[in-house]
Amino acid sequence: MIHAKLPEIARLFSDPSRVSMLTVLLDGRFHTAGELAYQAGITPQTASFHLQKLQSWDLLECDHQGRHRYYRLTSNELAQWMESFLGATPSPEIRSLRQSTQLKKLKKARTCYDHLAGECGVKLLEGLLDQKWLTEAEEKKLVLTETGKIKLIASGIDVNKALKKRRSFAHQCLDWSERRYHLAGALGSEILHFLLRKKWLIQSDASRALRLSDDGKESITYWLGVRWE
Repeated sequence: MIHAKLPEIARLFSDPSRVSMLTVLLDGRFHTAGELAYQAGITPQTASFHLQKLQSWDLLECDHQGRHRYYRLTSNELAQWMESFLGATPSPEIRSLRQSTQLKKLKKARTCYDHLAGECGVKLLEGLLDQKWLTEAEEKKLVLTETGKIKLIASGIDVNKALKKRRSFAHQCLDWSERRYHLAGALGSEILHFLLRKKWLIQSDASRALRLSDDGKESITYWLGVRWE
């Protein structure tokens, strides 16, 4: 369904305010119109106009809580397409985004809807492949090995829960900042939640940027053999 609308949806990225709002929504969480307006540097009225436009394309879902409305992206598939689009588009709006003050933090580690992206996400996938816990298959799909299943369950990751979800279990998602792949799918979601529970990654309340803790850096190196610069 997303692919059929790509030409029309791509036009929405011609406005820098919408780009700013959409990149905030890539964290997969609900945000109010006021929060999105603040992040984009526009008035609430202008934000409401853009939100209505995005809703008309079925890109956003809205939850009403009293007088407030909360918005988030409609699907993981949409978030992954947007993440890849940010790296491929030559538009000046995207280039200005890359020069923003959040750039360094976002490139290091960030949420891509419900999985880990940025340098940390790429290194995590490389570690899983190097350890042969995952192997590559056709069409960017990833296969969990028997050793990988044992090791991940022993670490405290609910692999069986991920296997039961009605979505892709594990696949490669192109990372816009690293131009390499990070882990997406149900397994990617479970691993991100695991890293957050362990406080190896710390999530900001105001941004989808994540911070790698000192304990996380050391622990992930021990866990997967990942080396940090």
